[in-house]
Amino acid sequence: MLEKLLQIWKAKDLRKNILFVLGALVIFRLLAHIPVPGVNVENLRSFFSGNQLLGLMNIFAGGGMSNFSIVMLGVAPYITASIIFQLLAMIIPKLEEMSKEEGGRQKINTYTRIATVPLALLQAFGMINLLSQSSRPILENMSFWNLAGTMIVITAGTIFLMWLGELITERKIGNGISLLIFAGIVARLPSTVQEIAINFNKAQLINALVFIGIAIVTIAGVVIINEAQRNIPVVYAKRVRGARMYGGTSTHLPLRINQAGVIPIIFAISVILFPPMIAQFMLRTKTAFIASAAQWIINAFQNQIFYGIAYFVLVFGFTYFYTAVIFHPTQIADNLQKHGGFIPGIRPGTHTSSYLQNIISRITLAGALFLSIIAVLPLVMRQATGLQSMVIGGTSLLIVVSVVIETIKQIESQLIMRDYEGL
Repeated sequence: MLEKLLQIWKAKDLRKNILFVLGALVIFRLLAHIPVPGVNVENLRSFFSGNQLLGLMNIFAGGGMSNFSIVMLGVAPYITASIIFQLLAMIIPKLEEMSKEEGGRQKINTYTRIATVPLALLQAFGMINLLSQSSRPILENMSFWNLAGTMIVITAGTIFLMWLGELITERKIGNGISLLIFAGIVARLPSTVQEIAINFNKAQLINALVFIGIAIVTIAGVVIINEAQRNIPVVYAKRVRGARMYGGTSTHLPLRINQAGVIPIIFAISVILFPPMIAQFMLRTKTAFIASAAQWIINAFQNQIFYGIAYFVLVFGFTYFYTAVIFHPTQIADNLQKHGGFIPGIRPGTHTSSYLQNIISRITLAGALFLSIIAVLPLVMRQATGLQSMVIGGTSLLIVVSVVIETIKQIESQLIMRDYEGL
């Protein structure tokens, strides 16, 4: 371990990239503690502590929402825009063609950035409208111009984080957006430990030990599932070109059990937060039916059982959906056939594509169930232990461990590249 750290420190450009990423994360954490003027922070935090959905949003905003900071939305609007364009790419043929080319992907990324602006404005207005529903005053002197200014400031904070995340990604030290979410989750650990220590008593000792044990098992499970893969044997036929013979080798095609990573959970959170946020707009309508329906939606999503079931189903469904988006068995089968490769016992072409599709469908079942269980684990833990302060649940552990693994892999790949350059 020490030797690896020394290698990283000796590599000048790698050291600069890591220091840049750390500096960017420090800037993000500083911004998360700069509140928008005219907010009663104490009333705001009590409002968040009593709402499960807002507490979940606050985790992914790095605690910025509970402070009503200038980066209170985090990168949520950018993630929502990415989801929209990935869905559109499956429906609109032109976007699907663009997604297969480098230049086309850059255009889609540009469209995603542009779409982030109105989404951030809409979410900022939704949050302000939601907070105005609190029985205890949170926002003061919210006139039209103050409302417009607050929305612009919050949107600018989101755009800045999006730009900061892209700068981090360019340094090839992990994914920038994921690292920002990671930093927000980790930053909540000290306050969570402090809250547990203040409210701790001997009666809760067993519950705390059980929680720590489950956390360790969860981390081990995340590592195993993230690294687990099914190796499909592939044989390349011998080919003669001129005086040389190519092929005749055996290798394997790795299929990961969890192809989608943490994306399904992030997608599910974005979707599950949308209905209650829209319902907040409908509460003040003059039509009694619409107002009562909006209230019913809000009450339904605040119900722990309904929320847990909906969250479980969404994560499960999005795991299969995102796997279908990123894994193309027909394209893989065509590439194998073009290069003279085949799976023993399976005919090339359509049969290979169907075989790969059946395999990925079966192994994704294990990954989808694992992600879904991890997602609802905090709800189960709260009900079982009664420790409401334990907000660092399975979802947060999954994201933290996954981001750490991916970042370590990228750093190691750069070290290996430098070893090759030395040779």
